[in-house]
Amino acid sequence: MTHSTDIRRDHSGDRPLLLDLFCCAGGAGRGYDEAGFAVTGVDIRPRPNYPFTFVQGDALTVLAELIASGEIRRYSAVHASPPCQGKCALTVGTNQAMGWGGAHVDLVAPTRELLDASGLPYVIEQPDGKADVRKDITLCGEMFSLGVLRHRNFELGGWSTAQPKHLKHRGRVRGWRHGEYHDGPYVAAYGAGGGKATVAEMQAAMGIDWTDVREELTEAIPPAYSEWLGRAFLTRTSAGAVAA
Repeated sequence: MTHSTDIRRDHSGDRPLLLDLFCCAGGAGRGYDEAGFAVTGVDIRPRPNYPFTFVQGDALTVLAELIASGEIRRYSAVHASPPCQGKCALTVGTNQAMGWGGAHVDLVAPTRELLDASGLPYVIEQPDGKADVRKDITLCGEMFSLGVLRHRNFELGGWSTAQPKHLKHRGRVRGWRHGEYHDGPYVAAYGAGGGKATVAEMQAAMGIDWTDVREELTEAIPPAYSEWLGRAFLTRTSAGAVAA
């Protein structure tokens, strides 16, 4: 469907509004803020570390209510990071190794359905290795000189931008693999043990300094990713020149 690219701004008229669904502690939100958006986050859990306007609630319920009331038109764009760990390569491998069941839910499809109904341009973030994801854009920490690789795919709805060059990695991710320890320029910002990054290392590697909660850090995307996406979006709208 065709989405509107009209820009809705906050009450001061200075910044376009962006809705950050499944926001966790705000890795994506911080990047969009740096790109020039006023950000409102929604998460089902309390997120006292979220640095912007925050609404606690089920993200899909909040989105459906905004659509039904027409309040969704206050926003210029939506970013969503719905749970999808059940099928990503890392989680599947870990679940098999640990004997865990497939308890994770996959909310990508219902999120996409509602976002299409919203009429707004959107971004859906998904991890690497998920077979059925639409990889419009893939970003990697090396593209931003970060201390993590953290490949992430982004589906773009109602707008598009060119894929940046995926730079060659400078080495390995530090940690144990199959009983052998490897050093390298990147840290593993997930899990614990086995050479995984400390909280301080994750903060430094991803550019996140407003939360020291390990769970929030392991779920976050580096703000550099969403800042790049936000700037790309703004350059493709009538507000691009104004916001720059």
